[in-house]
Amino acid sequence: MSLRHRQLLALALTANALRPLRNVGAGVPAFVAGWMTSELAPQLLATTALDAAAEVTLRRGRRGHPDAAGLAMAAVTTAGLGLMVRESLRSARRIESTLDDDLGADYLEVLDEPPTREDLRLHLRELAHPFRLDDPDVEVVRDVSYVPGVEARRARLDVYRPSGVDLDRAPVLVQVHGGAWTLGSKETQGLLLMNRMARRGWVCVALNYRLAPKHPFPAQVVDVKHALAWVREHVEEYGGDPDYLVLTGGSAGGHLASLAALTPHERQWQPGFEDADTSVAACVPFYGVYDVGGLTGDKPAVAMRDKFLGPKVFQRDPAEDLEIFEQASPLARVTPEAPDFFVLHGDADTLVDVRQARAFVARLREVSRASVTYAELPGAHHAFEVFSSIRSQHTVRAVERWLLHHRAVWSRERTEQGTGTTSASA
Repeated sequence: MSLRHRQLLALALTANALRPLRNVGAGVPAFVAGWMTSELAPQLLATTALDAAAEVTLRRGRRGHPDAAGLAMAAVTTAGLGLMVRESLRSARRIESTLDDDLGADYLEVLDEPPTREDLRLHLRELAHPFRLDDPDVEVVRDVSYVPGVEARRARLDVYRPSGVDLDRAPVLVQVHGGAWTLGSKETQGLLLMNRMARRGWVCVALNYRLAPKHPFPAQVVDVKHALAWVREHVEEYGGDPDYLVLTGGSAGGHLASLAALTPHERQWQPGFEDADTSVAACVPFYGVYDVGGLTGDKPAVAMRDKFLGPKVFQRDPAEDLEIFEQASPLARVTPEAPDFFVLHGDADTLVDVRQARAFVARLREVSRASVTYAELPGAHHAFEVFSSIRSQHTVRAVERWLLHHRAVWSRERTEQGTGTTSASA
């Protein structure tokens, strides 16, 4: 393949990442191409520069003329990729200013051991191997069954904790994977955040759940709640605090985490464990789906409901049974008793339009008595924190700080109420 053809492909990928197609038919391919390109922009920038340099050097060595069209495309691609790197850095500044605005510029002062400058610094090695996500300082207990008497793979979870450390009532983060409710697994998502929090002394739990279309909704949220009930009952065995649980997840996992967080007493979704406490202290959804019922009338949400959710996930016709879609929409389940939320979404998301996040946050701020933090990340596509990148590393560090602050405030309030004495630095 010539330089011209290579750079034509690179230019097309760059253009799509910067201005992705948003119609229903193009959403998925635009996401795949745009997501990888935007998060791997530094690596692609280096590759493009090397490709152009090699063209000039080799052609001169052979006394030929470099491919002018190919070099021109490489120059435009380089500029576009540089813009994406700048957008990633803007995301870091945006999320930091969000924390300062919502929590206060001195929000870390409530911690006994706030993150150091070294903790917050981005290291080159984190970008050099973006898909190397295992952490030698974190041990993982795999495939624990969370449904009594059921050993099916989808009814299992993994527990992440710091290696060689005895924990006592450590805060707990529960991760729900995405995958359009039809695919995905606990081993592939949320790893950057879970490893970081485990190194901080947290216990993290990643769960599988039954998938559609074999198991239509509400099987998925039932399983999330079953896992929460298990965590509440058993996490002390792993050093966790059963009184402090935070839910997180991305995409479909963001939907299920938000829905479970907002419906802790929904008995119909807790069959056989109706009286179990499935409440959580907070929820941190990434690029979640909040309007599965088309409540806002937004065209992308309605199209998702009618063309995918209805036939594949719910196996119901929304024209005849709209109520179940509305019940499954976090947007419709917000109450004054909602837990604290930290919502994150990218403004370049072609799979789940950012307007869903905006509507959900507006509803939370209107109805809930709890705190609501919202970070809208410029240039970010769907699944932006699945592997290591400039944006994902800065985002995970910001979520870490939010979680540490939340735990510290929660612990202080419990202490003041005389119901606990948990250390704020956990």
